[in-house]
Amino acid sequence: MEEPAAVALEHMTGADRGCMTWLTASALDVTLQDGCLIHIAESTAGAPPEGLVARLHRSGADYEIQTFESGPPVWINGEKVIGGRLRNGDTVEFGETGPLCRARFFSEGAPGQKPVQEILGDVVAYLRVSRQPMVRRICRAAMALAGRLAKETGILFRVTVIMALAGFALLAYQQNLLNQRLQQDLRAADLQLETVAADLVDARADALTPAELNALQRRLEANVSRLEHLEERSGFGARVVAAARPAVAFLQGTYGFRDRDSGRMLRHASGPDGMPLLTPRGRPLLTLEGDGPQVEMQFTGTGFFAGEAGLMVTNRHVALPWEESTAASEFGGGLQAVMLKFVSYLPGEVLPVPVVLVAASETSDLAVLRRQDGGAVPVGLQSAKSLPSQGDEVIVMGYPAGLRSMIAQTGQAFITALQASQDADFWSVSERLAAEGFITPLASRGIVGRQTISAVVYDAETTHGGSGGPVLNVHGRVVAVNSAILPEFGGSNLGVPVAEVEALLDLAAGL
Repeated sequence: MEEPAAVALEHMTGADRGCMTWLTASALDVTLQDGCLIHIAESTAGAPPEGLVARLHRSGADYEIQTFESGPPVWINGEKVIGGRLRNGDTVEFGETGPLCRARFFSEGAPGQKPVQEILGDVVAYLRVSRQPMVRRICRAAMALAGRLAKETGILFRVTVIMALAGFALLAYQQNLLNQRLQQDLRAADLQLETVAADLVDARADALTPAELNALQRRLEANVSRLEHLEERSGFGARVVAAARPAVAFLQGTYGFRDRDSGRMLRHASGPDGMPLLTPRGRPLLTLEGDGPQVEMQFTGTGFFAGEAGLMVTNRHVALPWEESTAASEFGGGLQAVMLKFVSYLPGEVLPVPVVLVAASETSDLAVLRRQDGGAVPVGLQSAKSLPSQGDEVIVMGYPAGLRSMIAQTGQAFITALQASQDADFWSVSERLAAEGFITPLASRGIVGRQTISAVVYDAETTHGGSGGPVLNVHGRVVAVNSAILPEFGGSNLGVPVAEVEALLDLAAGL
């Protein structure tokens, strides 16, 4: 390979961003100044200079880079190194807060301007290898891209960009004028309609025939009936929520993983000091050996008592959460999921009650649970006889966002006491919430957008944790079970129709 005519380090961040430091000597010392600036000078005999972070040695067409264990770390192309060969285009970061540089090897006759593809490549490389926070990284990359496009590209490219921006500005100006003219036309049309309507009302008020009087009387009677119906419906939300609240339970559980062959549970690997070990990527190191803490996956959801058999309805993905867990799918077929603890709280209950799975549907996202305390259960919610129509109002009840949502509703005193106790354990928090009477479901109203034999679509606000909650009509009867969120469709949600619920309850009652 032909030896380049010149080699430089191009500063991509820091106070010297955009500047070049030319490498001319065969041996160079790189030192850090003030923790974030570098200084490159020819190596000299004797003791190494203060703040030495790396040493560069010319080796043919490349440079060899040498780091020191006692000095700050060095990263090349995002990977921490102790030495290696520096080649054209490599990105080098000196120290924890040092600048990011790119090695540039120039041959004779190389153009002074840079193509847009190369500038974009530099920006992408900075975004990929920089260890700065994401927001700061994006801001710096945007500033560097704008500056380099303005300074390092050819005249033709700059003129093209300016003409394009001017064209967009002209188009936006013309569009604004068109919008203003359209609004003026609409206002004029509205004024004409209002004038005609006023004239018509005046003409009709001057003389009314007996037939018109009869029609007016019928209309007034219909309006009175409609107003009475609206007054009745306006208070339905409070009545429905109050009646259904005692039957809506908060579900909380954890599950782990067991080896199918040995029966051992998956655990966190621990070092000699008992501290958990991590992989090179910073993830927990897991093992089937040792006696470290068991791997426990936490989940929350909603369930509700339905019918008269004392059974609780929820989603299948709540009762069998590992089926949709990304973590569970990564382990393959060698491990099987095991429910470690599964409990429920009803509003007003102080102690959790264990629950077990009775039946899970194979065709819809439904499951039936039974509480194991053997005590009294609240009156179950009744099922609607038919699905709601498009445009009907519904109420969705549940525990969206789980513990976080309930904590947010407790008030400052509870949060302060929780902070003082320094006990924010998954189970301890729910026990404290129950003891203080803060476990109660949330309710949100929505409009039905569509209904089929397999799904009811509505726009009531909810999120994860609200899965498995009842969807109620204006009479407080269950029309569906809240199942999935469709954020790409304006926050719409899917519910499993009540007919599926009835079929699964009949099956579970016979088990």
